[in-house]
Amino acid sequence: MIFFAAQNLQNNKEFVNNLNVFPVPDGDTGTNMALTIQFAVKEISNINTNELSKIIDTGANGSLMGARGNSGVILSQLFRGFAKECKNKEILKLKDFAQALQSGTDMAYKAVMKPTEGTILTITREVSKFAVENVEKFQSLETFLEKIIEYGNNVLSETPNMLSVLKEAGVVDAGGKGFMYILEGAYKAFFEENFKESERFSYSIINEFKKKNSKTNSSSNIKFGYCTEFMIIAKKVSTDIIKSYLSKMGDSLLVVGDDNKIKVHIHTNHPGKVIEYALQIGELINIKIDNMREQHRNQFDFKEERMRSIEEKNYGFITVATGKGIIEIFKDLGVDSIIQGGQTMNPSTEDFIKEINKIHAKHIYILPNNSNIFMAANQAKEISNKNVYIIPTKTIPQGISALLAFNPENNSIDNYKNMKDTIKKVKTGQVTFAVRDTQVNNLKINKNDIIGIYDGNIITVGKDINEVAIQLIQEMLEDDDELITIFTGEGVSKKHREFIQEKIEDHFSQLDIEIHEGGQPLYYYIISVE
Repeated sequence: MIFFAAQNLQNNKEFVNNLNVFPVPDGDTGTNMALTIQFAVKEISNINTNELSKIIDTGANGSLMGARGNSGVILSQLFRGFAKECKNKEILKLKDFAQALQSGTDMAYKAVMKPTEGTILTITREVSKFAVENVEKFQSLETFLEKIIEYGNNVLSETPNMLSVLKEAGVVDAGGKGFMYILEGAYKAFFEENFKESERFSYSIINEFKKKNSKTNSSSNIKFGYCTEFMIIAKKVSTDIIKSYLSKMGDSLLVVGDDNKIKVHIHTNHPGKVIEYALQIGELINIKIDNMREQHRNQFDFKEERMRSIEEKNYGFITVATGKGIIEIFKDLGVDSIIQGGQTMNPSTEDFIKEINKIHAKHIYILPNNSNIFMAANQAKEISNKNVYIIPTKTIPQGISALLAFNPENNSIDNYKNMKDTIKKVKTGQVTFAVRDTQVNNLKINKNDIIGIYDGNIITVGKDINEVAIQLIQEMLEDDDELITIFTGEGVSKKHREFIQEKIEDHFSQLDIEIHEGGQPLYYYIISVE
């Protein structure tokens, strides 16, 4: 059932993504939830047992490590609570199933500091309440689940009446819809034989995760152990014939050249046979054979030894960013590890754990730079046994300002407080485009309109990027502000950068102005006012 639930959400993740309240091109709730549950599938596929509690517990641990975005973290907590109720159970009776849903809801509510009505939490609460109160009326899980889904969808349809932003945008809650797709997928497991071929569960998700997540510290995972390279000198050689023959002897095959000289590269377990075949074609030069398994073992041993020999430093930093220019700025500010991500690319709990483990420092600060990444970062902090501090940076400018406020002479607590205080003084605006027609904050927005966002709200709409940017800055400015910093996005030309700088200098000549080539996707400009 978990496999079918994962597949159903995967099939419908874009629909969930498009339920974003704001019409901006960064809806990622469906993607985050799909990736989270796929980690559960991956972990389950790696064990060989029919023990119910073991399967569910393994899936819960997988979802915990794979959790991405706030919706993914909430989903992982639903899994954890469900698994807790299944502990030591050989079979799951209907009453157990209902109690497990309730346990999942309880666990998820504990993870959210200020639950909001009309979200995924509302759906899970009402669904689990219905299940507990009505379980005695049913004899089979099939019919029980059918009625649970029917009730859950009715509650979901009411979310716009619970949350005004949903009603104004004309959508239901995205996380709640994702949760319903999971339940509907589980229900479909009863009727696999009736699925259309396009709707059948695909085990490719599991297989792909197995390939991607095999243990990299084991040289036994290298299928073909010898990297073999050489040049063939011959007349009128057919590269197609060579490719066809050698393709059966390994992978990573490369055969390029002209009629007289051919470069061959292949990973194989029988380099001698490859060489013998090539000698039948012509003379060989530049022969090179490397044992990749031995190289891998040596490299891994070297990394471990190097980690042991590095002296532990006082402070380390992890941040999340995307865009070549922005990443370079963070590197210049001394960040140890930059996880490439942000809008539409939320890192998982496991991503943070991996980077925390790489850093040899007494105190580690994480700057998420996105409110949708807080929960995964905090979950990593709870799992790690290192001294980790989460600086609640919601934007790239806040992340940069927090790092500038850091003082290596201060202790870890003082730095934590100073960095948190500093980001409160940073105002961030963003200029992007609308992905659909809608109305937000009494502003009529058409698809492809340029929109200006400040403090999470759309406050200006127009047709011209630079005009919207000027209007946005005017709304952001206060009397005591001194500095405007702009990060230009990918695709913004040098001509446009110079134009916007000239416009801003004309309008705000009394302020210091800095413009950086950020290279971030989706947003033409990220604007900071301090």
